[in-house]
Amino acid sequence: MEGESVTLHTDVTKIRENDDILWKFGAENFLIARISGAAGVFPTYDDVPDGRFRDRLKLDDQTGSLIITNITTEHAGEYQLVIRGVKLLSKTFSVSIYAPLPIPVIISNSSQCSSSSSSPSYCSLVCSSVLNVSHVTLSWYKGISVLSSISASDLSISLSLPLEVEYQDKNPYSCVLNNPISNQTTHLDINTLCHTCAEVHDHCCGPTEAVIRLALCALVGVATVAFLFYDIRSTRGVG
Repeated sequence: MEGESVTLHTDVTKIRENDDILWKFGAENFLIARISGAAGVFPTYDDVPDGRFRDRLKLDDQTGSLIITNITTEHAGEYQLVIRGVKLLSKTFSVSIYAPLPIPVIISNSSQCSSSSSSPSYCSLVCSSVLNVSHVTLSWYKGISVLSSISASDLSISLSLPLEVEYQDKNPYSCVLNNPISNQTTHLDINTLCHTCAEVHDHCCGPTEAVIRLALCALVGVATVAFLFYDIRSTRGVG
């Protein structure tokens, strides 16, 4: 995960006097650290290839393991360990770095609500996430069972996944965004997001609003009658 420290182990218990340990990075095999057991020096070359390792490299003076601190996605790639001693040993590490995941958002598509006396009513939902990370999967869960999922390997992409549930469904639903090392979960609150068409209508036109509308209609009616009465009297007076 970005911001953490990563240790690449040599599997050496203790550096011997005749050991020469080299750490290299990338396809170009840039030398980024070296340990000379005979000379007792442990230099790091953190200004190569482009300064991305500056102030981030440390060496364990007992084992020769390489420690990369405050790691970011630009430090992903292959690292090569070469130990020259009694035997020549070589080892390659492939390092993948993942950015923090955003929290997925669940919304209700109330325009698609349906209600029928002969069929159950369903709530139409969409879980979505705008990503700036790679290699992720967005999934709907019912309890611990996966209902549906969609994956993306590219950066800067928007993922969305629909779901329909019955309004009276009491099962736990959740939307999960995950990569190989972490996940973010949003639990569905059906009572908050899902309303039947009748409930939506009652909410829009409840008792209070109905009384207000009735009062306004009455005022308009009284004003109309008063205007007509005044107009009739004015007409008779002119005649």
